[in-house]
Parts: sequence; C-alpha cells; structure tokens
Amino acid sequence: DAFYGKAQQVRTLIIDDFARAYERFDVLLSPTSPTTAFGLGDKVDDPLAMYLSDVCTIATNLAGAPAMSVPVGKDAHGLPIGMQILAPALGERPMFQAGAALEAAASFNAAEKTGGAL
Repeated sequence: DAFYGKAQQVRTLIIDDFARAYERFDVLLSPTSPTTAFGLGDKVDDPLAMYLSDVCTIATNLAGAPAMSVPVGKDAHGLPIGMQILAPALGERPMFQAGAALEAAASFNAAEKTGGAL
C-alpha cells in the first residue's frame, strides 16, 4: 500500500511536468524507441532489453496522455524509425495535425523496402 501511494505521487509529478510543458507547446516530439525494431523473438530471453525498448513511451503512459507514433525514416536495414507526438489530455486534434505534417515532411514510404503493399 505504501508503494502504491509513492507511485501515485511520482505519477502526479510526471503529470505536472507535462502540464508545464504544454503551457508553452501544443505538442511534444520524442523518439518512439531508442532503437529500431529487433527481430521477432530476439529479446524473449532478455526482459531488460525488451523493457528498455519501451523506455521512451513510459512517461507518457504514466501521465495518461494521448500520443501517436509516426514513421519518419528508415535505418540502414530498412527498418522504420519512429517519432512520437505527445499531447495534453483532450489534445488529439493538434496531435493528429502535427502527425499529418510530420508524415508529409518525412515522405515515408513503408512499401519501399518490400517493393509492394504491406
């Protein structure tokens, strides 16, 4: 019970930090993941590596705020690189507008790697 109470306090601090950022900005940008995708089943035996692949999305999830990931390019192996767009509560409209603008600017084409539709 004490741990839950402390976790709720930390969550409140995270929400407050985001609220201060949204006083200045409509949306925030951040990498979706510190790396591109790993192969299916590659990290099953390494739970820490699997956890760390989600590290960029943890604060947003704790804050309960909307976010979306937009592919903005590809790595040397043709795997997509994602950028997440974070928005305040009920800020989906500017988030989707920013997502559309970012997607258009990145000119990302998922079909280029395979030469066809996904």
